[in-house]
Amino acid sequence: MFDRIISELGPWNWMVLGFVLLVMEVIAPGIFMLWIGIAALLIGAVSLLVWDAGFWTWQVQVLAFLAMSLVSTYVGKRLAGGRHDPTDQPLLNRRGEQMIGRKATLAEPIKDGRGRIKLGDTLWRVSGPDLPAGTQVRVTGAAETDLELTVEAV
Repeated sequence: MFDRIISELGPWNWMVLGFVLLVMEVIAPGIFMLWIGIAALLIGAVSLLVWDAGFWTWQVQVLAFLAMSLVSTYVGKRLAGGRHDPTDQPLLNRRGEQMIGRKATLAEPIKDGRGRIKLGDTLWRVSGPDLPAGTQVRVTGAAETDLELTVEAV
């Protein structure tokens, strides 16, 4: 049954696949199936032109589709990739990095390299040299996940 459908559609198989992928992109947006759908449509257009050529076997079509998918995904990423414009608030959404340089008092002692400080209304986990509670510390760094700050005694 599947073979019959493919043989009856001929070069339009790629067009159907391309439109199905574009519809899937509309239903579940993520800008991924868009580029693969475009690649399928392009291979469909080439198939319409060279369908009867002896070299245009299904294996060549699949390889061309895979290559075109890679190219279109790369070009799409370059076109729609994230903007890298400078911003007036480079630390926005990086709470840990915003704390670097601030001073605080240890709420809990640092034992075995771990403790807690209170900055604002938040209790932060910190790492640093062992110090007793109540010691003044300065934040010197933040983990990439913003879950832990690095401190040193003032």
